[in-house]
Amino acid sequence: MPYNIKFFDDNVLSYEKWFAENSFVFLSEIKTIREVLPLEGRGLDIGMGSGLFSSALQIKEGIEPAKAMRDKAIERGLAPLDAVAENLPYRNNSFDFVLMTTVICFLHNIEQAFHEVFRVLKTNGIFILAFIDKNSVEGKNILKKKNKNGFYKEAQLYSYSEVQTLLVKSNFEVDKTMQTLFGNLDEIKNVQIPEYGSGEGSFVVIKAKKNK
Repeated sequence: MPYNIKFFDDNVLSYEKWFAENSFVFLSEIKTIREVLPLEGRGLDIGMGSGLFSSALQIKEGIEPAKAMRDKAIERGLAPLDAVAENLPYRNNSFDFVLMTTVICFLHNIEQAFHEVFRVLKTNGIFILAFIDKNSVEGKNILKKKNKNGFYKEAQLYSYSEVQTLLVKSNFEVDKTMQTLFGNLDEIKNVQIPEYGSGEGSFVVIKAKKNK
């Protein structure tokens, strides 16, 4: 499905406002990503958006095709490039780890994007993939209301098993899976403790390793 760049360009403030009003959701997601994020090395954030996640996780480099989002990330001191996941403007074997946070649902070609991640990662590099599981509470809520939600109107959600299959097909080995956002998002009133595995939390984070 196409990435609706214009919608993201026109709704930076709404995007920022949502995370400000749902801070415990955001902090729970950050906490879960940190469980698998390498502590050092050169990292790349694909689909940096306004830089909320990149800034919190201290990842300076990234790509973002929506100009208004990119400009906001630059204001945060980050260095996003104008590019898409299916055609990364980096040399082979450049990064120690790559992060994608709620990006796969907007990709034109997920297999090509994973191929590009594999290409730019160093040998034994780490791919951290965070997404909303389509079979989860929030996944089902999104699918039910997607025609009324501009951010997700053209999105294609995936299940954990579908993502795992795509990773293996792209020559990645799944090393660890974490989850958070248990229950309805509007009922989350504290920072949740991440749990291993998938199937209960709406927000799933996979740590995968690049096979040689």
